[in-house]
Amino acid sequence: MPGPGQAWIGREERDAVLEVVESGHLFRYGRPDDPAFKRKVYTFEQELAALCGVQHALATTSGSAALIASLLALGITEGDEVIVPAYTFVASYSSIIFGGGVPVLAEIDESLNLDPSDVERRITPRTRAVMPVHMLGNPCDMDPILDIARRHGVVVIEDACQAAGGSYRGRRLGTLGKIGAFSLNIFKTITAGDGGAVVTDDTGLYERAFAIHDQGHRPHRTGVEVGERSILGLNFRMNELTGAVALAQLRKLDRLVAALREKKAKLKERISGIPGLRFRKLPDPGGECATLLTVLFDDAARAARVAAQLGTTTVDRSGWHVYANMEHVNRWLAEHGRPHGKGAYPRTDDLLSRAINLSVGVVDAGLGAAFGINVLSPDEEIDRAARQFRNACES
Repeated sequence: MPGPGQAWIGREERDAVLEVVESGHLFRYGRPDDPAFKRKVYTFEQELAALCGVQHALATTSGSAALIASLLALGITEGDEVIVPAYTFVASYSSIIFGGGVPVLAEIDESLNLDPSDVERRITPRTRAVMPVHMLGNPCDMDPILDIARRHGVVVIEDACQAAGGSYRGRRLGTLGKIGAFSLNIFKTITAGDGGAVVTDDTGLYERAFAIHDQGHRPHRTGVEVGERSILGLNFRMNELTGAVALAQLRKLDRLVAALREKKAKLKERISGIPGLRFRKLPDPGGECATLLTVLFDDAARAARVAAQLGTTTVDRSGWHVYANMEHVNRWLAEHGRPHGKGAYPRTDDLLSRAINLSVGVVDAGLGAAFGINVLSPDEEIDRAARQFRNACES
């Protein structure tokens, strides 16, 4: 099942796509005076930058492409270490590796995000960056992370791929570090099927990221002119069809997040007070995207029993996002003499073994959230899910 943005696809997305198809102009570049050129990608970038309160946004083919462009723009190169959480999607690791860097995994805390104290312990003379990941739409505790990075002279790149629409103490996620990345994958808050974006206030970084995403070109060319290019780049360009859907979804983002927060608050209230259970830590409760409600049990065995009764699983067994379950990443870590495999990050293992993700807007998606509600759920459906959960906890 896809994420919440899919449930809100409607007339706006259809009309935007038809406008592009009927124009016959699918490429992201065109002459400003050409009426067939609808500027969907460019407009998406401008509106995303405005929404985030930054100078620049860059549309890409995926969240992975956004991360790679961001890391290369920062100058991450062979041997540079980037600290990342042991609980994240594989792209957080693979983007660093493809840039020639070394992912240094760190423990999470009860927010299921990077533990700032463990970040500091893992900094070495080779550390170039810290990549906090706002997992499951929950903001990382950014103030201590930014302070640690400042004191040690390393940069912060935010992986906000799961957190479009979230904020931390009044600032949009993705904008607190030097550069940030979003995903528009089908499982994310808003979606264009796939796609991504980079945001930054640094003009130099933006120009480098742009060149990386488009064969070395400078921003805002209007055609396919050939000339002097700044650096060697790749092709991570978003097309106008994807841009049309992305733009329509972006214009719904804040309303969608508000609806998710309302649904989650109702579910959370209905299952509060169960002995031996608490909710994950929220560094900024008003800033989370509310796509999932994560519960933490005091006992891993009880968590496993409850998950089985609900037809779901504890987070440690959910697969996609848990370091110990990524055989390809663990092979790379082993080959490079890095800690790997279950047991390498015991606090992360313990927390995830006691955690269950209940859906609010994202069902499964490799997150183990096969039970819960969705962004369209009426109150009676929320009541029914809450009763099922309580019954499972009490049996």
